[in-house]
Amino acid sequence: VRLVESGGGSVQAGGSLRLSCTTSKYTYTMGWFRQAPGKEREGVAARYGGGGSSVEYADSVKGGFTISKDNTVNRLTLQMNTLKPEDTARYYCAASTRWVPSPLQPDYDYWGQGTQVTVSS
Repeated sequence: VRLVESGGGSVQAGGSLRLSCTTSKYTYTMGWFRQAPGKEREGVAARYGGGGSSVEYADSVKGGFTISKDNTVNRLTLQMNTLKPEDTARYYCAASTRWVPSPLQPDYDYWGQGTQVTVSS
């Protein structure tokens, strides 16, 4: 499964960015992770593609980020609002064709190359 991310960039604090990830085939569990220099990779948001389409968010992004999944075009989107300098990181899309029990943990089979998000104060 190939993952292609887009939408990163630079923005001032309080601004918004939208990240997209398109997969080459349908995947059941998808998530966004981020990694800042010198820090571990952190789960940001995840979404299951089955009935109910439950989502999970890291506490640090609740209320500001929204994850959505369009199964008709195999695309995962992360809308990031009210961005802060501490959101600066490289963001990675992750996917699995199976159910991932802890979707904010990096237990995924497929990863994108990442896209840089930089938030200036």
